[in-house]
Amino acid sequence: MTKGGLPMKRILITGGAGFLGSHLCDRLIGEGADVVGIDNFFSGSKDNIRHLFNDPYFELIRHDVIHPLFIEVDQIYHLACPASPIHYQQNSIKTVKTNVMGTINMLGLAKRIRARILLSSSSEVYGDAKVHPQQESYWGNVNPIGIRSCYDEGKRVAETLMMDYHRQNRVDVRIVRIFNTYGPRMAVDDGRVVSNFIVQALKGKPLTVYGDGSQTRSFCYVTDLVEALIKMMNTDGFIGPVNLGNPGEFTILELAEKVIRITGSSSGIVHCPLPQDDPVRRCPDISLAEARLDWRPKMGLDEGLAATVDDFKKRLGA
Repeated sequence: MTKGGLPMKRILITGGAGFLGSHLCDRLIGEGADVVGIDNFFSGSKDNIRHLFNDPYFELIRHDVIHPLFIEVDQIYHLACPASPIHYQQNSIKTVKTNVMGTINMLGLAKRIRARILLSSSSEVYGDAKVHPQQESYWGNVNPIGIRSCYDEGKRVAETLMMDYHRQNRVDVRIVRIFNTYGPRMAVDDGRVVSNFIVQALKGKPLTVYGDGSQTRSFCYVTDLVEALIKMMNTDGFIGPVNLGNPGEFTILELAEKVIRITGSSSGIVHCPLPQDDPVRRCPDISLAEARLDWRPKMGLDEGLAATVDDFKKRLGA
């Protein structure tokens, strides 16, 4: 197929109706690709991609990746898996199946049709890290039997599968480890800290800070992350894994104060006990991404939060 006289890439995005997947759909279609999004709508939403329904270069298939898929594409972005603890702990066995069986199925597809496949792994493979900031060479500190292990260990096994299919079957693979990402279209009930704080602030409720709020996270705006995914997919000779995230490190208390200021809320802050296995410090070393992908995030936290707050205001009618 051609578009404007040029050959078009046909690209499959698993989890295409999710927060990250929907932004990737927008970007790839804007760049002239023919995009097929698949989603089982466990945590994804049609609202995220409703604006694409009449686009001739977008196709949506309701499908669960734990079952095989037969389709012809040039590239596969394998993003399918609920990423928030609330969603992935809601059905932990399903989460493991998505990470393991889903990845096997997508790798099998990539092998059959000789497509390049990119896995969206996670900073969660590092667990409660004992080194800081986290480099790709760090093997992690993950509790294999904890309440988060369905996701943490699921992503670790997915990376194992990617490398084994590459070594044994010469599948063309790419692995990215995504750190905290935020922006418009995050689910209102996402359960992660940015969406929690914004929703609480807009509703005038106290912001829930777990522990004393001194634990840290880094926050990458979604358009910066999408840029990195596309660069990684289209870079030859580099498999990864590579960290993708914003190296700016903020305490949870700092984030809460920023959200209160940006929303103009009168909300206070309440402290609750830390959840089990919650990482104390989480911040990426992105020197590998800078060197191999020529990528560094551009959006500052205040500017990104303002855009995200505006989106939540529209959806909440606040």
